[in-house]
Amino acid sequence: MAAASGSGETTKPSRKKKFSQLGIDEWLIKQCDSLGIKSPTFVQENCIPPILKGRDCIGCAKTGSGKTAAFALPILQKLSEDPYGIYCLVLTPTRELAFQIADQFRVLGKPLGVRDAVITGGMGMIDQGLELSKKPHIVIATPGRIADHLRSCDTFSLKKIKFLVIDEADRLLQDNYGEDLNEILAAVSPKRQTLLFSATITDTLQQLRTVAMQEPFYYEAPAEVATVETLTQHYVLMPPYVKDGYLVHIIQKLQEEHEGYSVIVFTNTCKYVTHVCVCLCCDLVHFSVFCGQGILEDPDRYEEEQRRAKKKRRKMVKAKIKARRSKSAVNAKKK
Repeated sequence: MAAASGSGETTKPSRKKKFSQLGIDEWLIKQCDSLGIKSPTFVQENCIPPILKGRDCIGCAKTGSGKTAAFALPILQKLSEDPYGIYCLVLTPTRELAFQIADQFRVLGKPLGVRDAVITGGMGMIDQGLELSKKPHIVIATPGRIADHLRSCDTFSLKKIKFLVIDEADRLLQDNYGEDLNEILAAVSPKRQTLLFSATITDTLQQLRTVAMQEPFYYEAPAEVATVETLTQHYVLMPPYVKDGYLVHIIQKLQEEHEGYSVIVFTNTCKYVTHVCVCLCCDLVHFSVFCGQGILEDPDRYEEEQRRAKKKRRKMVKAKIKARRSKSAVNAKKK
């Protein structure tokens, strides 16, 4: 692993450091410990110290490497020193990610009594406006919806925010959020800290360096470990008309060989999500399936996903936007 600052220096993390060595306060360390988080990951070890020192930061690391905690922990620590709202704005490209990030802030910030607001499409503008007027500490939003609020109401202000976080930063530019981002950047404090995080390094992410107010600290995980080490990947090429049958067969084999495993199936469209759900719910297999796609109302999707997590449902099917139509992926993960 390597981390590089804006000046180009390179360091090699030992991964023997503790959170206390990174400058994290005792109350946050205890909260992490209660959640089973015993030691920092590479991205946390490298990014937390410069963030605590007030530097802008760009972090690029694989999914599942702890990027959210890498910015949430120092933000919560700084919030505890000077609590006010709105303290931090987190921008993310999807509603699902917004709720996931909010969950982490709530859990890690529980001793602090942190207040958050999730501002995404598919939910009522009036209710969201009321939430924003109450000045939550942390606002997690999709760019389009928070930009709509900035244009349509004056019940809140982003002029005093301490942190602007752009999660999955390269995807925000790829999804043509340029106009909305400009609106947001014009509304936030020029004295903010800017934190950019992504799972992949792209030319568009390099362009976002200009969003930072100072020369940022830069961390990038090497490409050879871009995926989770424990993930086994297989490609299966076949005619389209037999794909559904093979999918059902693969899931059945996984269940027989690994009792208690959950399976997530990603598809490219909402229509095909429904098709796969029908295949997995047929009389021959009797799988318990949650069908999650964009045509469901956001509160319904969020409540169902929370209920599914509690009951440990065995299957979940979701639409992955902009996936290649010629591919489908099945990822088995033990809970």
